[in-house]
Amino acid sequence: MRALVYIGMILLLFSVLACKRDKPDPDPIDPSTPSGCNTFDYSNTTPYQLDIPPFIPPMNIPTDNPLTQEGVELGRFLFWDKSLSSDGSISCGSCHLPEFGFSDPNTFSTGVGGAMGTRTSMALVNLGWANFFFWDGRAATLEEQVFHPILDPVEMNESVQNVVLKVQSNPMYPPMFEAAFGTQCVDSARIARSVAQFMRTLVSFSSDFDKAYYGTSVTFTPEQWNGLELFLKEGGDPADGLGGQWGADCFHCHGGSFTFFTDHELHNNGLDSIFVDPGAYAVTGNPMHLGHFKTPTLRNIAKTGPYMHDGRFATLEDVVEHYNSGGVPSATIDPFMKYTQGGLQLSDYDKFCLIEFLNMLTDEEFMENPAFQDPH
Repeated sequence: MRALVYIGMILLLFSVLACKRDKPDPDPIDPSTPSGCNTFDYSNTTPYQLDIPPFIPPMNIPTDNPLTQEGVELGRFLFWDKSLSSDGSISCGSCHLPEFGFSDPNTFSTGVGGAMGTRTSMALVNLGWANFFFWDGRAATLEEQVFHPILDPVEMNESVQNVVLKVQSNPMYPPMFEAAFGTQCVDSARIARSVAQFMRTLVSFSSDFDKAYYGTSVTFTPEQWNGLELFLKEGGDPADGLGGQWGADCFHCHGGSFTFFTDHELHNNGLDSIFVDPGAYAVTGNPMHLGHFKTPTLRNIAKTGPYMHDGRFATLEDVVEHYNSGGVPSATIDPFMKYTQGGLQLSDYDKFCLIEFLNMLTDEEFMENPAFQDPH
């Protein structure tokens, strides 16, 4: 009976959500087509060498947009350039600050003119391994992703034409475009490609966890090791017959291979039974995606609060307690959320240990890297 009630509620919502998004979604830019410029020429560029440890698989870099020192540097300047917003008040970096793991400590970021969105800024880290981008997965590539916030009226609120004109008119940029792409031509495709190159360099694999687990300069405390074991164990009572191990049940969505700490997929993690924000459903139209959002990485998680797509949880303690309680059941809840009745029943000590482990995922070297900072 309860399932029928949930399904009925969802059907009532479909008529509303099918034609309504949480905020206007700008048309994506096709970065593969130059706007009146010649073809891309990378022949005189210098390859950019990513510092990726051996336990991480190679990054899938597009063959038509290789990483180059010149392209990455141009992308860094554009990422931090406030002129890309309509009133010159914010840049991409304004809502993705290095000291907060390239996220925003505010629940919602403030756009031009004081406009405010309805989702928290996702942390920008290890993007070169992701399958899609944004909380709802609406961009398939980093190149496509770049212009979404620029065009969004509650973010940077600018047009493609104005951005290109602003960049063209800045005497600093045409030589940088020539160095990166073999021509001083400035267009949306080259802007998108260079910013995407820069964002692919935002890699983070030097946390205390990495140093401890892979045997370098840090060792686990007993609490941190217990937190790691809880992370890897199934939740719930073993007597329930669901594989329970009295664990925290984290590894399903955040990975047990200790690489990215996200599965790069969409899930309904039991936040609501009625969805003010439809999540991926507004993009895909698939009813089973109602209330589904992208799994954020746990790398630098202690620095990237508030948490969840709407920033409803201020602390990691709040997040752990949400999962410990089991979450809120709904018709589209993820199968991995198995304990909406009864919860995980973690002890206070176990919750403390889990957070101690999560704190180990902070990478200070990444956040302080001068190659990522504002060059203006």
